[in-house]
Amino acid sequence: MEQKLGQIEWDHIRVEKRPERKTATIILDRPEKMNTLSYIARSHLNQIFEQLNKDDEVRVIIIKGEGDKAFTSGGNIGEFLERSPEELSVLHKNVAAPERSPKPVIAQLQGYTFGVGLEIALACDFRVASDTTLLALPELKLGMIPGSGGTQRVARIAGLGRAKDMIMRARRIPAAEAYQWGLLTLVTPQDELEAAVQSLVDELLEFSPLALRTLKQVLNASQEGPLSSGLEIEGYAYGMLRSTDDFKEGVDAFYSKRKPNFTGK
Repeated sequence: MEQKLGQIEWDHIRVEKRPERKTATIILDRPEKMNTLSYIARSHLNQIFEQLNKDDEVRVIIIKGEGDKAFTSGGNIGEFLERSPEELSVLHKNVAAPERSPKPVIAQLQGYTFGVGLEIALACDFRVASDTTLLALPELKLGMIPGSGGTQRVARIAGLGRAKDMIMRARRIPAAEAYQWGLLTLVTPQDELEAAVQSLVDELLEFSPLALRTLKQVLNASQEGPLSSGLEIEGYAYGMLRSTDDFKEGVDAFYSKRKPNFTGK
């Protein structure tokens, strides 16, 4: 059963909830324009995540593009000439909404995944892609650079050398190469993409939602400082989880040789 999120009208974005699967899917819905995103749609994306983050019926969030030609080919280029430098300098805050979410976020990719589309995908926890996927940050061709996290996340995930190779040449990176670089979690044939994403959802739902939330926070926080700080954060989180019901349930299930029933407490 699919449910829509509230009655709010988003700009070429729709949200479908499946409570029985504990998932919500954010769909970039402008297939006739390769799912291009307007300036306002980026703030709508942030607002949608803020709602889903508080929704106890949702444990995993998926973001995808309508149709099979594109996740999104990028932003509406003409709009940027209408915005002030100050407005453009904070675009990365809305695009980082998947990274801020305490819940696992899966980007389901196919076809063109360019510009802000790739930047959104890089802010997700997992990127499951069809073999038709092409990744690119082509802003240099417009006399511009990526401005919503692309330079930073490609370099951190794939390494500085590959980031320069990709972005400074405005290269289109096919799925197989992107997987080798670590930019993609999984590559699958197009007709198996949906099943691959749902299989990952099944896997994530097996775990304690509290432990997953905590782990995501620890991993993200560790990127902002030295190893010593990361170890401190990990240690405190490990100690906190020791006192939870889910940890007790996990240990008891292990010794009882049964499947654990995690409650997120």
